[in-house]
Amino acid sequence: MSSDPIVPAERPEPPERPGSRGRARIVVMGSANMDLVAYTRVAPARGETVTGETFRTVAGGKGANQAVAAARAGGAVAFVGAVGDDDFGPRLRAALDGAGVDTAALRTVPGPSGIAHIVVDGEGHNAIVVVPGSNGTVTGLAAGDEEVVAAAGALLLQLELPLAGVLAGARAAHRHGVRTVLTPAPAQPLPDELLAVTGLLVPNEHEAAALTGRGDPRSAARALLDAVPEVVVTLGAAGCLYAARGREPLAVAALPAKAVDTTAAGDTFVGALAVALGEGRPVRDALAWATAASALSVEREGASSSMPVRAEIDARAGGGRTRP
Repeated sequence: MSSDPIVPAERPEPPERPGSRGRARIVVMGSANMDLVAYTRVAPARGETVTGETFRTVAGGKGANQAVAAARAGGAVAFVGAVGDDDFGPRLRAALDGAGVDTAALRTVPGPSGIAHIVVDGEGHNAIVVVPGSNGTVTGLAAGDEEVVAAAGALLLQLELPLAGVLAGARAAHRHGVRTVLTPAPAQPLPDELLAVTGLLVPNEHEAAALTGRGDPRSAARALLDAVPEVVVTLGAAGCLYAARGREPLAVAALPAKAVDTTAAGDTFVGALAVALGEGRPVRDALAWATAASALSVEREGASSSMPVRAEIDARAGGGRTRP
C-alpha cells in the first residue's frame, strides 16, 4: 500500500436500520463526486465551443451512484469513502443520507471533493472527465470500516478510488466471506490479487474487451472466467450477458427505453442486481429486474437523480425477457 489512509476519530458502530432484517445488506466502497452536467444538442469536437441548453449539479460518482441505486431498490446500504471539506462535501453526504444510505463510514478529509465534468448530447450519450479530489485519499480502510464490510452480504467496488483502497476492501470482504462485486471502471489492468478475491465482475462490453483483448462479449466473458467465478457483461441497449464456471451463458434482452441520459445506467444496473441477488432471487430473475431498473434510469436526466425506486422497477420488470 503506497500510503497510510486518513483515519478519523473513533466512532461507534452504526446501529442497524429499522426494518433492515430480511433486506439485502450491501456495503459500497467507492467514489462520491459532484457531477457538473452540461446538456447540449451536439457535443463539442476538439477545439470547438458550442452553446449548451441546461446545466445541473447532481450528486454522483460510481460508488455513490451504486449506493443510491441499491438503497432505492430496497437494500440496506452503507457507504465507505471520503468527501472534502469544501461546499460539495456536505451536499454529497446529504444526498446519500436522503436516499437512505448509512454514511457513518463516509469520512471528511481536508481539500476538495471529487467532481465529474459531464457533457450529455441530444441523443443521451455522454463524455466524462473525473477529478478524484477526496476520493484519492481512500488508499485503505479506516478504523471501523472492516466491521462495516463484515456485516454485509455483498461489497460493491469500482475503480474511481486508488487501486490500493479497492484491494484493501476486497481483501476484507474475502476474509469475512462477503461476496465482492467489482465494476472495472474506469477500465485499467486488474492485478491478479484483486481478481482472486472478486466474486462477481460486472464490466460493460468495452471494459470486457479492454480487459481481455476480445471484441466479442461472449468470448470476453469466457476469458474472464479464468480469473473470476462469475461475470456479467452489460451491453447497453442490447441487455446483458451472464457467465459462470460450469454453467451455460445466459443473455437478458434490454427493455425498450427512450434514452435521455445514460450517465448512471450501469451503476443503476449494478445496485439493483446486488439487491436482487442479496434477496436470493434466481440469477435469471435478478438480471431481468436489474435490466428494468437500468431502462428506467436512462429515461431521466442526471445520475443519482435518475434512479428508480423499488415499485417502479417491479412495474417495469414485468416485460423482462431472457434467452439462453
